[in-house]
Amino acid sequence: MQSGEFRPPASKTPYDYAGLQALIAQTREALSVWTPEAVNALGGRDVVFHVGERQLPFTAEDFLMSFSLPNFYFHATTAYDILRTNGVPLGKRDFIGRLKLKS
Repeated sequence: MQSGEFRPPASKTPYDYAGLQALIAQTREALSVWTPEAVNALGGRDVVFHVGERQLPFTAEDFLMSFSLPNFYFHATTAYDILRTNGVPLGKRDFIGRLKLKS
């Protein structure tokens, strides 16, 4: 996204559990090099989201707030619902996670 362009990954590789864990580890490693200052420096910059032949122009903030986060929560909720439907004992607290209370 530093280049001002975002393209979804081309491959739709089906991952098993170990493959998903490896993908998460790779993603965490890639994100670990970012500093808060580097992330904040992206504010206000243009981002073009490429979907096939379409090009959707955003600001960095609007791409995050109106596409990336809703997309993440949609998929997280769908996975949560599928797991619950299949009998995995999950509750609301499992989805929400640990609260960050004021100390």
